[in-house]
Formats: sequence, structure tokens, C-alpha cells
Amino acid sequence: MTKRALISVSNKDGILEFAKELVALNYEILSTGGTKKMLQENNVPVTAVDEVTKFPEILDGRVKTLNPMIHGGLLGKFDDPSHQAQMNEHGIEPIEIVCVNLYPFVETISKPDVTWDDAIENIDIGGPTMLRSAAKNHQYVTVIVDSNDYAHVLEELKGQGSTTIETRRRLAAKVFRHTAAYDSYISNYLTEEEFPENLTMTYELKQTLRYGENPHQKAAFYQKRLGSDFSLAFATQLHGKELSYNNIQDGNAALQIVKEFDMPAAVAVKHMNPCGVGTGAGIEEAFDKAYEADPTSIFGGIIALNREVDLATAKKLSEIFLEIIIAPSFTEEALEILTKKKNIRLMTINFSQEKQDQFKVVSVEGGLLVQEDDKFGFADADIKVATDREPTEEEWKALKLGWAVVKHVKSNAIVVTDTQMTLGVGAGQMNRVGAAKIALDQAGEKAKGAALASDAFFPMSDTVEAAAAAGITAIIQPGGSIKDQDSIDKANEYGIAMVFTGVRHFKH
Repeated sequence: MTKRALISVSNKDGILEFAKELVALNYEILSTGGTKKMLQENNVPVTAVDEVTKFPEILDGRVKTLNPMIHGGLLGKFDDPSHQAQMNEHGIEPIEIVCVNLYPFVETISKPDVTWDDAIENIDIGGPTMLRSAAKNHQYVTVIVDSNDYAHVLEELKGQGSTTIETRRRLAAKVFRHTAAYDSYISNYLTEEEFPENLTMTYELKQTLRYGENPHQKAAFYQKRLGSDFSLAFATQLHGKELSYNNIQDGNAALQIVKEFDMPAAVAVKHMNPCGVGTGAGIEEAFDKAYEADPTSIFGGIIALNREVDLATAKKLSEIFLEIIIAPSFTEEALEILTKKKNIRLMTINFSQEKQDQFKVVSVEGGLLVQEDDKFGFADADIKVATDREPTEEEWKALKLGWAVVKHVKSNAIVVTDTQMTLGVGAGQMNRVGAAKIALDQAGEKAKGAALASDAFFPMSDTVEAAAAAGITAIIQPGGSIKDQDSIDKANEYGIAMVFTGVRHFKH
């Protein structure tokens, strides 16, 4: 007995071999457009869909499969007497296999010169409709949207004459995931609202991970198909073992900091906080400063650099135990040195797209929090000198560096800097004086003449008091406390220059 399979695909990988195997298993192939033409050119017997519908393709191919002769064959229950009677009455034959993938909408809108009309024309209507019909009726119909499933379907057809209900259910679920993602891309492309009434996001599985934050937690890494390449999701791994959950978190944190700098910069991160940030005339000097900032905490850390890693820098990097090194590129000599270390991950990332606007999404129990990235920088601030003394030129340089780093440190956050590097970082404390104490203690004698940056205002003058005792000469903070004057007076008392930015940088 001849069975029917409907094949209509934009991605033709493997479809010719699949169709030939179905014909050998006594399936009649129904097809349309380019798929039909390709099969005919390769001598695969094909029945045109319009021969079944008795209605031609119209409206430039927009309408071809939207017909009861097709959807009756997809949705009819094969063992239901009522359905069978109606199908017989109208001459509708069942379709046992559906192999469809969709117009390349994402590929189309990814093109730099795409027009609105091109995008709209690549919204598939008939394809998703056939897929959803077949997937709904998966008790009887095998529906395939992914060429990776061809081999398994053929194996079952050859082995037992039909696919199992378990396979059909798995493939149906895959179809609904696929069409949901497809609709998500379309809706996001068409949506102009910043925060629409329904938020749909699509991520594709990049890899499953060995475990999450801890070995007893399962985890996976998903990537956006559209968006900036400036992400670990789109990084090229040149060497080393697979990334872990914590590696990805830390690597992302390092990238967010290093993108703040146009000059050569190096960032060392541990547990999503910077332990050392350095800048310099070249990348070797920048790394030297980042290492000098905290030579203890950098052990086992993640390094992000915004310039190519050369031989001299690679030699220094190779002397430390590091989990990951991220950079735009590595020279051949640098790779030769660094790849001698078996496990270190070497990653390259496209830094040319680093400043695209993004939204940050955080899961909470039963929901999501969505916000813009904190893109506010020193150049955006309405800087006001709050004290009698203005900062010197050197102090301004240190203040700018501190302000660039402190927004990436967990609140409450205090960062101590000179003109080229962090000297102390106080992160994630329950009170600001505690964060200041950690940062100032780490800076030690280097705090004398240095600058201090705070992610939020000082509710009391005690942080200024601690800064003055350590030798800090300049402070940058948002201002805005009802007790700002107390801090201003204390800074004036010690001759500290203090500037207000008007914007805080909480990071939870």
C-alpha cells in the first residue's frame, strides 16, 4: 500500500537521500516549489501539491498548501470512523510523514542591507501551519523539522514499518519549540515597544555543561542567534577544556569591564568581581598593572584583554595559573607558549561589536527581571565638583578609571585607583564603610595620593573619614544623600577633592 509523505524544505541538506529512501519504502512524495524541482531534477518521483488540491499556487506562492485536501490529510484521525468517512467523502488521503522547514526569516533579517519588504516576504505561513497540524496529530503523523532526525526516522521505518509513538511525540515537541522560536524572532523584529505586554525570547542550545555553580546542579549554556558577537556565546575557543558554568559567568563579567576602555586594558576577575584592572601604553603594560593590583587573587582567575596577546604578554600569562584568557586575537608565538598549558581556555571574541545596546535578563522565582545594560559612563555624567578644591589632572585620570570599574563591582562597592590601575576593591558588603575598609586595606600605602570611587552616595561622612585616614586625595561618588553636606564638609576638612556624578551604579 502506498503511503504519502509531504516534503517542502528551504534547507535541503540531506533531503534528496531521505526522499529516495522514502520512495524505496513505497511512499508517494508530495512537494512544492524549489523542493519539487530539485527532486524531479534528481529523478525522484514527485506529485505536485496542486495536483492534490486541484488548485494552483497563487499570490506569488503565498497560497499553495493552505487547503483542506492537505490539512485534512494531516489532521484526520486514521482510526476514527467519523474522520475516515468524511475523508472518503471528500477524497482526502492521509499524509503519514511531513518534512518541512521554514522560510529563512532569521537569515534574511541578519543581512546588513535587508529591507522591510524582504523581511515580510520571508515570514512563512503555510510551513508553520503544516507543521503544527502534523504535530497536533502526532498520534498518527511523523513530523520532521530537523535534518538530524532523518536517519532515526528511516531506521524505524525500515525496522518496523512505522515510527514509534515515543519518536512521534518527541518530534512533535521539537516542532512546537521550533515554530515558537520562529514566531518569537518575527514578533521581536516587528515589535517597537521597549517592554511589550508579552516578552518572548529565543535562545539556542550551545552546550550542556558538566554541572552548574556546584557539582549537584545541572546546567546548560544557551546563546542568542541574533545580537552582538561580543559574547562568550559566540567566542572561538582555540585551546583548553570546556567552559564551566562559573567560567562563563566570570568571563562575561570580565568582558563587561574591559569593554569600558579604548586604551589597552587588562581585567582580572574572580567570582564575578574584578580583582585587578590595569591600563597602559600597550597590552603587556596593562597586564602588568592588572597583575600588580592583586597578585594573590588573580590565581585561578579569568583574564580579558582588549588587544592582541603578543609573545611578551603570553610569557607572563603562562607563569600564572589562569582559567581563561580572552582577547581579540593571539599571535602565533603567543599561542605556542600558552597552548603548552593543557587546560587553560584561550578564547577570541569579536571586539568590533562590543558596544551594542543590550538588555539584561535575570530570573527570579516565577518571573524575569529585564533592564537596560548600565551604559552610563563618565562622559555621560553631569560632573560637579562638590568641594572647595578641584581635582588635579592626575586625580581626574584616577577618578575616571575608578568610575569605569566601580559600576562592575557588586554593591556596596568601593574601588581605589591611581591613574593606571586598581589598588583596592571592596565588593558586596552590607555597608559602605565595610566595603571601603576592604578596598583601603588592600591598597595599603598605595592609597596615599590615590582616588576612591563609590557606586552610591555616602549616607554619612564616615567613608570620607576612612578615606582621609588612608591618604586618599580625591573621591568620586553619585551624591544625592540628605547628608551630602556632612561628607562635603569632611572632605574640605582634609583637603580632599570630591566630585558628584548624579548617577549611581548599584550592581546586585
